[in-house]
Amino acid sequence: MPYKWSDAKTDGTLELTLWVHQSLTPRGMAIFVLATFALILLPLFGLLGTTLLWALLPFLMIAVGGIWFALNRSYIDQSTREILTVSSALTELRRTNPRKDPLRWDCNTHWVSVNLHPTSGPVPNYVTLQGNGREVEIGAFLSEEERKALYAELIAMFKR
Repeated sequence: MPYKWSDAKTDGTLELTLWVHQSLTPRGMAIFVLATFALILLPLFGLLGTTLLWALLPFLMIAVGGIWFALNRSYIDQSTREILTVSSALTELRRTNPRKDPLRWDCNTHWVSVNLHPTSGPVPNYVTLQGNGREVEIGAFLSEEERKALYAELIAMFKR
């Protein structure tokens, strides 16, 4: 699952870190781009020594550059992180987005409520935390099953 609870610290503080699932590692991205480059160059061997090679080569290089740019942009967009810190007195949620300012929400732990919106949210089984006059989403980038599991874990944790 793309989230992990940390061990309780000496003061009883728990920390939950959530991240976007990344199916392609940086090494995998490099291998994919190199394989694409090699497969694009393979048909060009028959054109060696002709002017047609030089006419096609810039367009093929633009295609490889476009693939690299798209995969790199996708990789950067997947660097979203949410960190939920729960102590006996304060609950804090911090969200870091790659192209936006960090977001922060906090509330007295006693007043936090966890809500599951099966159909009324932007995604099925939308999980929110409510308190301090605000309702904030948590884990909207998780899969539907992961949000269900997260909801159950949050309910159990806040009941303690």
